[in-house]
Amino acid sequence: MHFVEHGSGTPVLAIHGWTPDHRLMLGCLEPLFATRPGYRRLYPDLPAMGKSPADGVNSSDDMLAALEKFVDAEIGAEPFLLIGESYGGYLARALAHRRPDQVHGLALICPAGTKLFAADRTVPPFEVRRSDDVVLDPELAAQFDGMAVVRTAETARRFAEEVLPGLEVADLDAMARIQGDWELSAGPELGTYQRPALFLTGRQDNITGYEDVYALLPHYPYASFAVLDTAGHNLQIEQPVLFNALMGEWLDRVAQ
Repeated sequence: MHFVEHGSGTPVLAIHGWTPDHRLMLGCLEPLFATRPGYRRLYPDLPAMGKSPADGVNSSDDMLAALEKFVDAEIGAEPFLLIGESYGGYLARALAHRRPDQVHGLALICPAGTKLFAADRTVPPFEVRRSDDVVLDPELAAQFDGMAVVRTAETARRFAEEVLPGLEVADLDAMARIQGDWELSAGPELGTYQRPALFLTGRQDNITGYEDVYALLPHYPYASFAVLDTAGHNLQIEQPVLFNALMGEWLDRVAQ
């Protein structure tokens, strides 16, 4: 898999969601780690997304196998931290449960919950909570407006820089093939994950919601669960101050 790397120290593997690429995670996490030295951040593109081809990847089981191969090649047996967003959170949950002694902390940003497929999820109605009436390019608006709970010039700028580029280069044919076998055969959870975890969800997230995520908590006895108002599926760019504060607190718990 193609990846970008920054910093040195404790490895942090950051997994983006379905369709975007590593730039989504890079954009939200690098400002956080700018004030926290001692972490080696790894930002891969999942197969069929970004610059990673999907040859031989036909299911989420194959996706998870590709991630495990990446960990073995780039991290080895060293302990690491794991951050997943949306579908990347689904894969991160599985990776944490399969490597509980190696994954020393798990953070999930607007993750898929107990229901993987959109038609089965419990989600709130879409609602714009804050807007400055910015006029957007039609191509950007077509991708942004359906999930922008905070519709401002700043959130639009970040979406255009961090999310839209991945949407434009994704291999949609390969993604459709993979989505035909989208559920992990063994499921993400294999019992309980006994290390510090964080679940960040948006009160107005009309993509993955928060109710199906809350139902996962019995598997994570040391998880903080946050539902942020005025935040949708772009929580990381709509509530950046709270995002940094909660992620920082998670890093502190992991370090204890």
